Amino acid sequence: MWTHKAWPGRFLPRPLPAREGLRAYAGWCNAVEGNTTFYATPTRNTVATWAQQTGPGFRFVVKLPKVVTHERRFAGVEAEMRAFLDAIEPLGERAVLWTQLPGTFGPADVDALGRFLRRLPVDRRRAVEVRHPGFFTDAGSASLLERALADADAEWVPFDTTVFFRNPPTSEAEQDAWVKKPRLPRRMRALTDQPIVRYLGRDSVEETVEGWRPWTAVVADWLREGRSPTVFLHTPDNDDAPALARRFHDDVRELVPDLDALPEPEPVEPATLF
Repeated sequence: MWTHKAWPGRFLPRPLPAREGLRAYAGWCNAVEGNTTFYATPTRNTVATWAQQTGPGFRFVVKLPKVVTHERRFAGVEAEMRAFLDAIEPLGERAVLWTQLPGTFGPADVDALGRFLRRLPVDRRRAVEVRHPGFFTDAGSASLLERALADADAEWVPFDTTVFFRNPPTSEAEQDAWVKKPRLPRRMRALTDQPIVRYLGRDSVEETVEGWRPWTAVVADWLREGRSPTVFLHTPDNDDAPALARRFHDDVRELVPDLDALPEPEPVEPATLF
């Protein structure tokens, strides 16, 4: 996401034309999750505007369509995947194909996943997020999935919600996330040279920052190993997400001083009455 009702006037200029939103967001962060592609495949022209608004180092982690991953579970989706791959082609090698699977997709389904991943274009990076508890609690199931991902040079995307579920919700936004988000053990193992992490904090900035401390050390180690990780930071309402993302990046830079700084966002003029 690169638009959010709480961001204009704080992180993004106001007013801001719809076709300029991503450009403004890219002043804060150098990667984005493409969640909208889960619900509908955008037109190629729309995606071309995304490419034009961002620099060559900006990454797009685009979620595969719901019909592919949740409704048909990879069966008979050739037409849908051709349309999707054609639509995102303007992003080139900056796009990662993100396969997010439902909690019902378990170890017995790994073969279908492996066959699907191996049919994807070889020049497209792949990343898979699973939510079935068996992959996290059973070593055999985890190894089975890791082998399938390794065969396709795909990354396993962890969604770390352990800090969020540590204490009961205290707000409407936390209550909503409490029902919708997966409750799974933390996983901190990278399979490729471009690991991807998704992290969910709390309304409390202090709890959110304290909860990501283990990740700063892991990400710093990945960087020292020559990997190029991407980390997405969420809170239940995401109101402060851009600032939190930059704070996380600063924390990692304290451990890896030669890490490049994030871009400088354009100034946001204070709201006026006229």
